[in-house]
Amino acid sequence: MSFSTHPLWLVGFRPFFTLACLSGLSLPVIWALIFAGILAPPATPFSPAQWHAHEMFFGFGWAVLGGFLLTATKNWVKIRGYHGQALMLLVSAWLLERAGMWCAGILPPLVFRLFSNLFLAMIVLMLLWTLVRHHQDDSFPDNTFFLIVLPLFLVAKNLLLSVDHFQVGAAMTLGLFRVAFLVMLERTVTQFMKNAMQADILRSAPLDRAIKLLALLLVFVGLLPTQIAPWLALLLALLLSGRFVFWKPQLAMRRLDIGIMYLGYLAIVAQLLLQSIEQLVTPGWLGSLSMHVFTFGAMGLIIPAMLIRIANGHTGRKVIFDRLDKAVLWIMIAGFVIRIILPQFDPAGYLRWIGLAAACWFTCFAVLAWRYVPYLLQPRVDGKPNA
Repeated sequence: MSFSTHPLWLVGFRPFFTLACLSGLSLPVIWALIFAGILAPPATPFSPAQWHAHEMFFGFGWAVLGGFLLTATKNWVKIRGYHGQALMLLVSAWLLERAGMWCAGILPPLVFRLFSNLFLAMIVLMLLWTLVRHHQDDSFPDNTFFLIVLPLFLVAKNLLLSVDHFQVGAAMTLGLFRVAFLVMLERTVTQFMKNAMQADILRSAPLDRAIKLLALLLVFVGLLPTQIAPWLALLLALLLSGRFVFWKPQLAMRRLDIGIMYLGYLAIVAQLLLQSIEQLVTPGWLGSLSMHVFTFGAMGLIIPAMLIRIANGHTGRKVIFDRLDKAVLWIMIAGFVIRIILPQFDPAGYLRWIGLAAACWFTCFAVLAWRYVPYLLQPRVDGKPNA
C-alpha cells in the first residue's frame, strides 16, 4: 500500500477528524498556558486573543466542518468525492496555516497571507465546485445556503485577523458557524429522532426557511444598525425556542447521545439571547460570555457526539455510544459549566476555571483520538471501498 492509497485518504472525514481531535486536545491547553503567562504567545502582528479565536474557529472548527462537508457533499450529490492527493494537499495547507499563524511575526506579510488563506480558499472552492457542478443531483435544495456562506468564511477570517475589525470578524465567524450548525441540526436531529425514537418532529418549510434566512442576516450583525441587531437576535432565539418545543425534547433527553444535540441547540438559543442583551445594555458578567456559550455549548457539545457517530458509522461499525463515549460527553458538559457558569460566581478564580475547562477539552479529545483515530486509519470493517 502506497502512502497516497492509505485508508486515511479515502474520504474527507478521515484526515480532518484526525486533525480535529489533535487540535481539540492541544489548542485550548496552549491558550490556557498563554493566558496564565506560563507560555509566551506567538509573535504576531495581531493580539493573542485574535490568535486564539482564529485557531479555535479556523483551525479546530474548520477541521471539523471541512471533514464533515467533504464527506456530506459527496453523499448529497452522489459522487465519489475528493480523495487521495486532493486530501493530502488540503491537509498540507491546513498544517501550513497552523505554522503560519504561530510564526506570523517573522513572515513577510504576503507570505503570511498566502499561508493563512490557502487552506480555506482551496477547500471552499472544492466544496462549491461539488455543489454547483452536481446541483441537479443534490438531495437538499437548501444547500444554497452553503453556496452563500462558504465564501463569506474567507471574508470573516481576514476581518478576524485585522487590528481594526476583529470584533466584526469574530461576530461574522460565529454567525457563519451558527448557520452551518442550524442547517446540520435540522437534518440530523430529524433523522436521529425518527430512527432512535420512532418520533416525527416538527418540520415546517416556512419556519425552517425563516430561521435560516434570519441566521444568514445575523452573519452581518456587526454591520447592522444597533437599533435593529439585538431585536433580530431576539427574534431568531424566539423562533428557535418555539420550534424546540415541538421537537419532542422530553423524548430526546432520555438518551445522552441525542440529548446532547438538543443541549447544543439550546446553547445557540442562549447565545442569541446573551448577544441581544449585550447590545442593549452593559451586562455585569465576566468575559466574552455569549461567544463562549456558542464555542463551548454548541461546538463543544455537538462536535464530540458528531465525531463518534461518523467515525463509527462511516467505517462500517454500529453507532452505539458506550460508557466511555458517554463519559466523554459528560466531560464536555462539565467543561461548559466550568468555563461559562462558575466564573460568574467566582470571578477571582477565573484563571483556575479556564485551566480546568481546557483540561476538559484535552481529556475529551485525547480519549476520542485514542479510540477513533485508529478507526480512521483502517479500511472499513464491512469491506466497502472508497469510504
